[in-house]
Amino acid sequence: MAPSPREATPKLGQAMEDCREKVNKTVQSLLPATDLIEAPLFDAMRYAVLNGGKRLRPFMVLESARVFGVDASRARRVAAAAEFVHCYSLAHDDLPAMDNSDLRRGKPSLHKKFDEATALLAGDALLTLAFEILSDPETHEDPRVRIELVANLSGAIGMHGMVGGQMLDLIGEKQEFDVGTISRLQRLKTGKLIAFCCEAGAILGKANPAHRQALRNYAHDLGLAFQVTDDLLDVEGNVHEIGKPTGQDGKKATFVSAMGREQARARAEMLVDQAISHLRIFDEGRVDLLKDLARYVLERRV
Repeated sequence: MAPSPREATPKLGQAMEDCREKVNKTVQSLLPATDLIEAPLFDAMRYAVLNGGKRLRPFMVLESARVFGVDASRARRVAAAAEFVHCYSLAHDDLPAMDNSDLRRGKPSLHKKFDEATALLAGDALLTLAFEILSDPETHEDPRVRIELVANLSGAIGMHGMVGGQMLDLIGEKQEFDVGTISRLQRLKTGKLIAFCCEAGAILGKANPAHRQALRNYAHDLGLAFQVTDDLLDVEGNVHEIGKPTGQDGKKATFVSAMGREQARARAEMLVDQAISHLRIFDEGRVDLLKDLARYVLERRV
């Protein structure tokens, strides 16, 4: 579903749609259908990735790569790898052992469409495929760049990243967290993968440390703003707009539960302003779409 005019500027909306089409083509080439006996696994993997989605993380990869003049085909491979990781995490999060969600992107979640065992295996396979792509010379001829991509992604999604954040999320269902702990939870669960996506283009383009740090800082604030708005959507949105059940976070530690709606909204606005300010190091016009993306995160309804 493309962003509506109230959620994205025409330029950003078109750029996001272009990204979605190009990344979906790359996904299809990297994950073709098969008639092998284990075809249900491939079908589940394709369903998990190609059943919709805004492709925000791939968009961050492509835009950061464009800033540094990276070859578009290489950037699309990294963007697809990041989306494989994101979709693996969604497939596992939706399982009965985690969030027990029947819907994802307005359609049956993976374990409902197939079964729990297949959903587990499809998630495992998507995660593994992401690293296979990053380590392939087709992604970059310089092995040091490939190693850095692999190291950064693994650090973003392991026990000190997304998986650790998911563990905190489960603990937060039984234990009250303060705002600082909630911020750490979301930085690990959501923010670190976003940070990888924003920095991936700089890694591919062998950017200087100052530019890389600026993108990391931008991603840090953008990731938190994204999660605050996600928490707000859980209490203010509806299932038809956002494509998944609302009210799922009622027992979880969230920014809304800790701060209330108005303070949470003010926090998101402050974080978006900070995220945009980190981009001042770049020449005027070079990062306009990244600025627009930050504003979109604040205003989105899906």
